[in-house]
Amino acid sequence: MPAFDISMIKGVFAPIATAFDDSGELDLASLRKNMQIWEKSRMNGYVVLGSNGEANFLSFDEKIRLISEVVQFNQGKKVVIAGTGVETTRETVKLTLKAAEAGAQVALVLPPFFFKAAMGNAALAEHYKAVADASPIPVMVYNMPGNTGLNLSSGLVTEVSYHPNIVGIKDSGGNIVQIGEIIAKSKPGFIVFAGSGSYLLPTLAMGGKGTTAALANIAADELADIYDAFCAGDMAKAKEAQLKVMDLNAAVTSRWGVPGLKAAMDMMGYIGGKPRLPMLPLPEKDRAELEKIIEKFKIKA
Repeated sequence: MPAFDISMIKGVFAPIATAFDDSGELDLASLRKNMQIWEKSRMNGYVVLGSNGEANFLSFDEKIRLISEVVQFNQGKKVVIAGTGVETTRETVKLTLKAAEAGAQVALVLPPFFFKAAMGNAALAEHYKAVADASPIPVMVYNMPGNTGLNLSSGLVTEVSYHPNIVGIKDSGGNIVQIGEIIAKSKPGFIVFAGSGSYLLPTLAMGGKGTTAALANIAADELADIYDAFCAGDMAKAKEAQLKVMDLNAAVTSRWGVPGLKAAMDMMGYIGGKPRLPMLPLPEKDRAELEKIIEKFKIKA
């Protein structure tokens, strides 16, 4: 099998939501229905087992089943990245090896965070380098301080960027200064992705390569409008496209999170369904407000 071309890691990626049936089991039929819509969009790839995929609520076997299903249905049309970061280096390596075996082309590795007081730069650098040493596929670092309570500093990311098998980062911290520092100081060609659609354009303007954004589950083409306009040198169009997505992006990320995303999917022709317990669905009072945000988005789009 030829080596994966990391230049394909660009543009818009969706951290795809995981569908569950009424009993809380994986709903692979609904996943396939969503993928039938996604495959027609201008997104460049899928992230399986991201935060929006409720990865921490899934068993090891469920994670491998999901990766395998996405790879099989995708049939090489888009890039498949798998989230493989768990709480120990040993288990992260194990999951990364199995994800690669299932067909994932890139591993996205969330840091261990439960013992965050012990997770200084030295520990995290050793962790990431060990995972990258063992991984048969390229590794991307995943900074998600909103969920982990642990921010991966620009110094740490810069250090691990020089490992030959660590090729990029998804930064969901929203600190555009930190993102700029990473782009400025990391090894040449290091891939930096905005972790939210709300700062895609600023990230691109500094040298980033794209986004992995919850919003791509429901508005991949609108995010692609930002990316394509920027690449074409049309900053006025890129700015207009960026501003269009701000309210809906906030609704499915910082405001209502996974329950908001899944509700929005249901409202926009996808299958979102309920989150897995203990996460609760979006309350009815918030659903009504979300519907208004979606209607305004459709008018602007």
